[in-house]
Amino acid sequence: MSNKMKTNKAARSRFKVTGTGKLKKKSPGMRHILSKKTSKRKRHLKKSSLVAKAQSKMYAKMMGV
Repeated sequence: MSNKMKTNKAARSRFKVTGTGKLKKKSPGMRHILSKKTSKRKRHLKKSSLVAKAQSKMYAKMMGV
């Protein structure tokens, strides 16, 4: 009987796999306490970014990619 690794649902909900196999994430800090943040800061927080190369291998394993 083979043991399959379960997908980590927390990781799956936070990251998306791009066409080239990299992981894309959303910037934290856009949920609440937005009044003290500048418009420029909020605008930059809206954009998604790629996961660091050092961590992407770990997260990909958690997601089952």
